[in-house]
Amino acid sequence: MINSDLTALITTLEMAALTTIILLIIGTPLAWYLAKMTSRFKVIIEAVVALPLVLPPTVLGFYLLIAFSPEYLPGQLWQQATGQQLAFSFSAIVIGSVLYSLPFVVQPLQKAFEQLGDSLLEAGSLLGAGPIDRFFSIVLPLTKASFITAASLGFAHTVGEFGIILMIGGNIPGETRVLSIALFDHVEAFDYARAHLLAISLLIGSMILLSAIYWLNLPKKNRRQQLSVNTKRKQTNNYE
Repeated sequence: MINSDLTALITTLEMAALTTIILLIIGTPLAWYLAKMTSRFKVIIEAVVALPLVLPPTVLGFYLLIAFSPEYLPGQLWQQATGQQLAFSFSAIVIGSVLYSLPFVVQPLQKAFEQLGDSLLEAGSLLGAGPIDRFFSIVLPLTKASFITAASLGFAHTVGEFGIILMIGGNIPGETRVLSIALFDHVEAFDYARAHLLAISLLIGSMILLSAIYWLNLPKKNRRQQLSVNTKRKQTNNYE
């Protein structure tokens, strides 16, 4: 049982890491496009991106399951290209996780890009910096905290996914069985000790991750003040 939970942990971390990388690759240009977009269709695109926030995961999982089946075009193209079925595979849960966690990455980046303004980019352009140079020398340093927040939220949300993973991936050990499904299996088997261990581990991990996000989003001045207060408290406790 411990080995199966360890395998589920490895599968979960692999899925979450790969999903986060893909989300940053896709979400960054999409967030930039939405931040600079002035068309009336911007609201529609933002609504589509944010849809997973309000859509039940089983609904999205059901339609993805249909699309991934060999009877429909996405599943057919995947099977022709790889020789393997897309539904109930590791690739399926990664694709589903990318779609379901997309707003958690796009929205923080979009807000950061909107607040950035155009003056610094225009100054960089006048100095001869190209688009890529401006992104890495101006945009990225100024929005680093937002990138960390987006990556952390995308990773954490992917780790906690259950419904969509179960719908399109099933419960295949070593391939699609993740921690949330392993927790559900333990509860079904009335193995509350193992279920409690997994649940408390996920809870502690989520609290640590969220605390780190809030800490990184604090202004540097506030961080120094908080560190100073904590140091004084420790010195007082040691003196007492």
